[in-house]
Amino acid sequence: MRFKLGSFAFFLLASFLGITSKIFSKIEIIFYLIIICFSTKVDNFFSSLVCKPDGYSVFLVVNIFWIINILDLAFFELKNKYLADKGLEAGCDEAGRGCLAGPVVAAAVILPEGYTNNKLNDSKKINEKNRYLLRDEIEKNALCWGVGIVDHAMIDKINILKASIKAMHLAIDKLKDRPDYLIIDGNRFFPYNSIPYYCIVKGDSKYLSIAAASILAKTYRDDIMKKLHDEFPQYNWKKNKGYPTVEHRKAISDIGSCIYHRKSFQLLKPQLELPFKD
Repeated sequence: MRFKLGSFAFFLLASFLGITSKIFSKIEIIFYLIIICFSTKVDNFFSSLVCKPDGYSVFLVVNIFWIINILDLAFFELKNKYLADKGLEAGCDEAGRGCLAGPVVAAAVILPEGYTNNKLNDSKKINEKNRYLLRDEIEKNALCWGVGIVDHAMIDKINILKASIKAMHLAIDKLKDRPDYLIIDGNRFFPYNSIPYYCIVKGDSKYLSIAAASILAKTYRDDIMKKLHDEFPQYNWKKNKGYPTVEHRKAISDIGSCIYHRKSFQLLKPQLELPFKD
């Protein structure tokens, strides 16, 4: 059996972008191997894509990835642990990093060995009602959990990246048990008390403890924004939670910002400037 040039070139690209950065899952890797080994027609397609890409080909590839990710969510459950038999593992995640107002909130969760929950996933993929139901379940079943909050003023002072990581540190501080290692959603973290850590891109859709942390961080931050909404209802934070929606930015444009807005953020989109001639 011989390798086909087009599919082999595509596989190398997918391997570099996906496997090494832990973005793609097992089902996607299997898909690429099938392409290499069995499909002459697909090889011809990817050969033309590599040599003479066109809009339709690129569109088709994007849709193939999209379908694969749906299948992945449907048939592959999140893993209980990143490192098996290595002691207590704490998953960490944050919520509110991209918001224009309010705090950034992080959570850390240690789940019991062998814990399973097929409803638990990245908080962004779960509706609000189910997030709160899952929060109750997580808090009931977790070995321990903690939530850390960094307000808008500190975000403006130290920047959002440092504030997000500081919130994670505060959450880890509140764990009653010291974890043996940490798994962090994303690709950036600062060491915490010499505890080993691993950054995992899209970790909240791969590991239960990170998914649990994402649920706690999201729901506790939502609670804060609902309270702030009572103080400043004109921004409708009970709905948009401080995110840069069209409605939120229009309110800022019409009435200005308030004390809870992050002044270091671009609160309004820059307007197109046209050259002016005298």
